[in-house]
Amino acid sequence: MRSLRYAILPLAAATVLALIGAGTAEAAPAPAETKTGPITGALTTAGNGATSVHTARLSSGAPVDSAQDAAALARYWTPERMAKAVPLDNLAAPSRPNAAKKAGPTGKPGMIPAAPARSHTVAPLINESAAVGKVFFTNPSNGGTYTCSASALNSDSKQMVVTAGHCVHGGRGGTWMTNWVYVPRYRSGARPFGTFAAKQLRTFNAWINSSDLRRDVAMVTTWPLNGNKLVNVTGGHGMSWNFSRTQPITILAYPGNFGGGEIQWACIGTTRAASDGGLELQCNFGGGSSGGPWLRTFNDSNGLGSVNGVMSTVTSGGWNEAAYFDDAVKAMYDAQGGVT
Repeated sequence: MRSLRYAILPLAAATVLALIGAGTAEAAPAPAETKTGPITGALTTAGNGATSVHTARLSSGAPVDSAQDAAALARYWTPERMAKAVPLDNLAAPSRPNAAKKAGPTGKPGMIPAAPARSHTVAPLINESAAVGKVFFTNPSNGGTYTCSASALNSDSKQMVVTAGHCVHGGRGGTWMTNWVYVPRYRSGARPFGTFAAKQLRTFNAWINSSDLRRDVAMVTTWPLNGNKLVNVTGGHGMSWNFSRTQPITILAYPGNFGGGEIQWACIGTTRAASDGGLELQCNFGGGSSGGPWLRTFNDSNGLGSVNGVMSTVTSGGWNEAAYFDDAVKAMYDAQGGVT
């Protein structure tokens, strides 16, 4: 049996594991994060919850509006193009709002259940989830090709992916990304479940117009591949919203500063409230990890959990941060989850 290679980094808040084998390993318990004082205030759905939807397009501007277009886009992303794609880094984004503008729960906590794959052939490697993958796309603003992380999200359509807003749109002064594809459980160029092309992209107007990191969230409907819908193939995570900011969390992503972004890495720890009311965990995950899911109740036996945030930024001190999932994120899910 091959052993699971792992590295424990000297971070106060988390244990980081490299995921490259089929052996077994257990992460050491992470110390709980603490922060005194209540989190107050809330973003209003009317002011900050509006979203925009966009038909996925090729770099030529042509829409990806058929299964044939989706297949052609999958072929476009050759191993060579994927290898040249650059991990997307959000360090250029504006600083987070101060505590006076921090978000809060906008309703009762809620959960959407995860969905297992319909096939028994997708059992994950230890800590590596078939419902997490790597995203590739082109930024029309500079013509560059980039990578992010993302995950399959259970919904009525069984076709949805959740990622960061800056992985679908450049934010203030930018535009929608093109040539967008999702590769579940990508590993060093391997695509065990194929390449799923985007059909429709959705993110918050507050991200599009103002690069507001409190709304750095996106949901994407993918085309079925060979007649098979994404969640039915890989399984799909559930989703949580309006939960406490202090949560045991497993983050799965493809950080470019670990393993070159070629394999999934996990960061396990307990989150705390960020200054703007989002979530933070000291993982030191860099570019390429953007959009990776922050999972409550992660089940290592099936690689599924409940998405409670997605990777957004990293501070100079190695603290990764995610927007807080509230009723506005649930409203985005409701708007996009049934699109086929």
